[in-house]
Amino acid sequence: MIFWKEDKGQSLVLTAIFMGVVSLGFLALAVDTGMLFREKRIAQSAANAAAMGAATELAAGRSSNEQAVANELTTLNGFSTTPALTTLTSLNGVSSQYVQATVSKSVPTYFLGAFNKNLATVSVGATAVAGGGASSSTCICLEGTSGEDLNMNNAGVINAPNCGVVVDSTSSNAAVLNDGGYIKALSFGVVSTSWEDSGSDWINTNGNIQYTVTGVSACAPSMPTPPSYNSGSCTQSVGGSYVAGGWTFGTGCATTVNCYANMTVGANGVTDTINPGIYVITGYLTFDAGANGLSNKGGNGVFFYLPSGASLTIQNGANLNLVAGGNSESGGTTAPSTGYNGILLYQQTGNSNAITIQGGATSYINGALFAPSAPLEISNGTGTSITLEVVANTLGIAGGATLNATENANVDEGSLSIGNPKLVQ
Repeated sequence: MIFWKEDKGQSLVLTAIFMGVVSLGFLALAVDTGMLFREKRIAQSAANAAAMGAATELAAGRSSNEQAVANELTTLNGFSTTPALTTLTSLNGVSSQYVQATVSKSVPTYFLGAFNKNLATVSVGATAVAGGGASSSTCICLEGTSGEDLNMNNAGVINAPNCGVVVDSTSSNAAVLNDGGYIKALSFGVVSTSWEDSGSDWINTNGNIQYTVTGVSACAPSMPTPPSYNSGSCTQSVGGSYVAGGWTFGTGCATTVNCYANMTVGANGVTDTINPGIYVITGYLTFDAGANGLSNKGGNGVFFYLPSGASLTIQNGANLNLVAGGNSESGGTTAPSTGYNGILLYQQTGNSNAITIQGGATSYINGALFAPSAPLEISNGTGTSITLEVVANTLGIAGGATLNATENANVDEGSLSIGNPKLVQ
């Protein structure tokens, strides 16, 4: 009985038990806090990735795809949850397009959850600006809505370092490059969402294209109004026979409409002269090699219109000088205004006759070629270099030919949003 009545040492036991419980609590608190900090870091990375991915889709005009991309990137960054997305039109007084992504997730804990379940929930956010409206002007627009719009092979090249290419095809083979063909451009946009810039239908661009965007809006620039002419008076075929010193075409007035049934430039080894003016060709327009490879003199301040049924062929070795009204001539002066400034040739919408450009290593061509319903083929000769802004149905480049595409200040083919998204919060 004396043993049971003795209370010496009981406080020590109770103190030991209490300190053990407190120590375990601090240990659990430390473990839980460390776990929450770790989950918060993962969640922040996931939120950042979700905001950037959604902002990229917004900048590319694919707002309907923002959530799917954000979901995928969140999972890839180790946080399997659906982020909440909010689109903002201004932030801190700065107007632009923003995407705010919020990631929340309940985290199991050992100690904190017993006292306050809210402490076991991680919620973080991130905001990205969708590029701030940066864009790339379009200098090659291919309007075929299905199938293969662009085919480049046998070392064919598109060189468009300051502008971009837009392909309207919705097919997975919308653009095909092989046998050394490549594109160097500021941007490349494809309407198709199933096309990829790798695989059997596309040789990797190796950094030659700065921005590649799929699922873009189709390009469809406005076509000019055709010139007025009397088709009954377009009966003469010119340039097809030998004339000493070469033929001279047009009256010399840049705004005068000159209408011919057929026009052959540089035939029979002579060099013809093309005066400034507007030319309507109802049959065929052909450029031959000419004397010493030079097909024509003049050619500054010209506009060619090819109505339904008409065709254009530029044969191998047909070195040309053709400059649209208002554009720079080879010597640096400005070509006379035709009333169709910036446009060199317009093949009427609905006219699907193929346009063929071959050879001509020393040609100087400055202007836009509009043939929205026609295939354009550029080929033959490793030295071939053609400078054009292009609207066509399809485009094929082969045989070492190079198409130099530049933005034409007189022609608006639209633009492609390429803004780089950036995290701002």
